[in-house]
Amino acid sequence: MQTPETAESSQTPVVKATDKGKNVVQENQPQQQSVSVASLSVQQLQDMIANSIRAQYGGPPQTTFTYSKPYTKRIDSLRMPLGYQPPKFQQFDGKGNPKQHIAHFVETCENAGSRGYQLVRQFVRSLKGNAFEWYTDLEPEVIDRWEQLEKEFLNRFYSTRRTVSMMELTNTKQRKGELVIDYINRWRALSLDCKDRLTELSAVEMCTQGMH
Repeated sequence: MQTPETAESSQTPVVKATDKGKNVVQENQPQQQSVSVASLSVQQLQDMIANSIRAQYGGPPQTTFTYSKPYTKRIDSLRMPLGYQPPKFQQFDGKGNPKQHIAHFVETCENAGSRGYQLVRQFVRSLKGNAFEWYTDLEPEVIDRWEQLEKEFLNRFYSTRRTVSMMELTNTKQRKGELVIDYINRWRALSLDCKDRLTELSAVEMCTQGMH
C-alpha cells in the first residue's frame, strides 16, 4: 500500500471536466491504465469522483460562479409582443407526463400572444424542482429554436425513459478487473437516470463505497 505522498507522486489517470461537461482521462503512460484503488490516496479518490460528477449535481464550475442562459443571444434579443403579460403556467417538476406539459405550455403561450422563438424564453417559467435544475445545468447558448429545447426536454423527462432506483445505485459496485475510472464513469451514467436527486456529497460517498 503506497503512502499518500508516494501515490501523489506517481502518475495516475485523472478525470478532468471539459467545457462540454464530459469527462476525459489524461494518461501519462499507457502501462499505468490498470491503476488500482490501493495505489491512490483517499483524497485522490474523492477528488477523482467529485470532478467526474460535480457538474450533474449542481456543483459550480471551478472557473466561474455565474449563470448563463441556455439560449443564444439572438433569442435573448427578441422582444415580446407589445403589452404582453406573462401568463400563469402549470409547472413541471420532473414527474408526470412531459408531453402533456409541453401541450399545456404551448397552448398557454399562444393564448397569451407568444409563439415560436418566444416560447424558448418563457419555458423556464413553467419548470420547478428537478426540471428547473435540469434547465439551469444546460450548456450556455446552445438553444436557438423552440423545437430544439422541446427535444432536449422530452429526451430528459419522457416517461418511457428507464429510471434507476436508489437501491440499484447503492448496489452498483466496481467489477473485478474494472479500472477505477471506468467504474466511476459507469456509476455516473447510471446516476443520471436515478429518479431521486442526490447531493454532490452523497454521490461521492455512494460511489466511493462501491469501490474495492
